[in-house]
Amino acid sequence: MLAGRLLVGLRQLSVLTCTMSEGEVARGSARARKRKARGDNERYVPPPTKRRAGVSFGDEHFGETESYIENGLRKVRPYYFDFETYCKGRWVGRSLLEVFSAEFRAEPLEYYRRAAACGRLRLNEEPVQDLGVVLKDNDFLRNTVHRHEPPVTAQPLQILTESEDLVVIDKPSSLPVHPCGRFRHNTVIFILGKEKNIKELYTIHRLDRLTSGVLMFAKTSEVSKKMAELVRERKVEKEYVCRVCGEFPEETVTCEEPIMTVSYKIGVCRVHPKGKPSKTLFQRLSYNGKSSVVKCFPYTGRTHQIRVHLQYLGHPIVNDPIYNTDAWGPNRGKKGEINKTNEELLHTLIEEHKAKQSLDILDVAEDDLLVLKSDLIEGAKDANPCSQSAPNTLPANKDPAGTPQENDHSSVTDCDVHKNNQEEELIKKNSIDDTEGKVQGLVDPLCGECKIIRPDPSPRDMIMYLHALRYKGEDFDYSTELPEWAEDNWIDD
Repeated sequence: MLAGRLLVGLRQLSVLTCTMSEGEVARGSARARKRKARGDNERYVPPPTKRRAGVSFGDEHFGETESYIENGLRKVRPYYFDFETYCKGRWVGRSLLEVFSAEFRAEPLEYYRRAAACGRLRLNEEPVQDLGVVLKDNDFLRNTVHRHEPPVTAQPLQILTESEDLVVIDKPSSLPVHPCGRFRHNTVIFILGKEKNIKELYTIHRLDRLTSGVLMFAKTSEVSKKMAELVRERKVEKEYVCRVCGEFPEETVTCEEPIMTVSYKIGVCRVHPKGKPSKTLFQRLSYNGKSSVVKCFPYTGRTHQIRVHLQYLGHPIVNDPIYNTDAWGPNRGKKGEINKTNEELLHTLIEEHKAKQSLDILDVAEDDLLVLKSDLIEGAKDANPCSQSAPNTLPANKDPAGTPQENDHSSVTDCDVHKNNQEEELIKKNSIDDTEGKVQGLVDPLCGECKIIRPDPSPRDMIMYLHALRYKGEDFDYSTELPEWAEDNWIDD
């Protein structure tokens, strides 16, 4: 099996590294000369093909890489991945270089030049080396990248119940429900499919990545629609438990402050008069002299509703990395007293996590920062870089954003043969067994992330004290045990 994996890895290398044959380069150059001779407007664009939307993932997706446990974390070895998209309307008439410069800012333009020269960029399934080519309607783009996923806690995913219609799990904290952002294999959907052989699932409701607890999936679209309708009509009782700062009032507290989304990109909300109507009921369970355990009953389903309402009440969740920080001001957002614009708030929050080296908590990579800052300067509440998706994924994956570069329309040169040979040897050298017999993730010379050594986060730092304790309907009742941090004998750090 190990030899087979190595063989697959070497086959990938032969395709993905700068090893285009002389014949391929010659044919590509000949096609480019012909296009230039007859004018780019005559470039043939194949008709679009129907892409299967799908809700499931197959063995070809699960086999992209492997996961392993280390230092209390579940990690995923780096792997190659194809981002795919049809030409957007706003790109028509613009060159590839202009589009990369304006919207694909995860890498500097030199990266895309080298990627094109190495055959990793394809236009209508043919390698494209001339980034000056003008895009046309229905052009299909494919970009092969070396993908790194952040680690999550190694806490196992527990199946609470499974039937012909439903599967209900106890989701660990730090684990996203479905592929999004930089997460793919470290998600509930992939773990269920790959490790539990439970596939073709439909989401009924979702939990924040840092929230643990009851999570339901339907096995058919009919059941999914029925259950989702019950949730929308508020016929499902939702019960959460959390640990908050300070002594929460003994009497029942109801908060009905409207909630507005500040940024969809990194998921930040606030109480605001222009927000959507929201209602949450709170009941204190215990107080240990420093923090309180509180039950929460959300009657509406706004993003981060429980967390935002607790912040407004002056009792944020003890280890909430977004709503219990100094970025919200001296009172940390109590009574909505923030005194900052949305742009100022996001800027301060990002800088705070950058200083703590905890950007993974926000799912913001280092390369995202300059783009976010640029968007904030322009007053954008939600930067909307080009979104690309792989076939058969649930939602579209967000493209990483990064350093913007000035437009440069110079032509792409061929790969330097000596440099490419060195890079290929480097990749092969790093594609060997480690001492535990696991196949090492490939080291890619074009990948900036491969050059960064990041310290492992503490598993405890990846857990937030918010847990979906119970979901109850007319004919079902699913619940979990109280998490350890909600027990009466819990001692705060």
